[in-house]
Amino acid sequence: MKLVRPGTTSLMSDLGGITDKAQRAGRDTNQSKWFDHAIRFGLVTYGVVNLLIAWVALQLAFSDHSENASSQGALRELAEQPFGDVLIWLVALGMFVLALWRVLEAAVGHQDEDGGKRALKRLWSLGKAAIYAAVGITALQIAMGSGSSGQSGSDSMTQKMMELPAGQWIVGAIGLGIIGYGISQIVMAWTDKFAEHLTAEGKSGDSGTAYLWFGKIGYCAKGIAAGLVGVLFVYAAVTHDPKKSGGLDAALGELLQQPFGPYMLAAVALGIGCYGLFCFARARHLSR
Repeated sequence: MKLVRPGTTSLMSDLGGITDKAQRAGRDTNQSKWFDHAIRFGLVTYGVVNLLIAWVALQLAFSDHSENASSQGALRELAEQPFGDVLIWLVALGMFVLALWRVLEAAVGHQDEDGGKRALKRLWSLGKAAIYAAVGITALQIAMGSGSSGQSGSDSMTQKMMELPAGQWIVGAIGLGIIGYGISQIVMAWTDKFAEHLTAEGKSGDSGTAYLWFGKIGYCAKGIAAGLVGVLFVYAAVTHDPKKSGGLDAALGELLQQPFGPYMLAAVALGIGCYGLFCFARARHLSR
């Protein structure tokens, strides 16, 4: 017979009650109208970031532009504009709102799914939260004047991982994961699954047709860009050279070095710009 210490049952009951209250609060927040407005604001800021990445990449394709075609390069470009300091703070706020949305989704969302499918979707939401948070942290660093342009963050991260036991395998697995993410974005573009993010009104009429084309082209470009980043990580793992890895700027830089590179880079840049426009459409016709 198993003995239970006095007070243990009460403590477990209290903890269970606190967990239930936290989950209810999370669901209430996630489903509230004010949070809808906050998400719309976040999507607008993410659209701005993607349009700036596209602009920097286009300049990289056809000129001697020195800034890197990544979220960091795009945010630096934004910081140099009139009222840039204010805009950077707004972008940081918007990105953290989106990260909070995905964290809540990971914690209490996807209730209509069962078992493994729910767990997978919640893990996917957590990954998106990490992406948004990374952009928000970059914006915060630039706003506070601490965003240095020294060693690439991905380079230093890869180097640290390479020093771990089985480090090459870890870096290679990350690369394969990023490639998988890129493929999933292309599949979303091919199957029009991204259209679930828009209300029925957002998919109707001439404007709806335009929004859907922005999404199709944008998700395809995102998939290609992510796939290139993943390939760099896998190559770094195979060659045991952290400097071979890189983020979006390194991937687009590699694309630029290929035959017809400027034209391919310009095509991907325009696609990323389309994704930015789709973010605006999604903010206007949000379905979640």
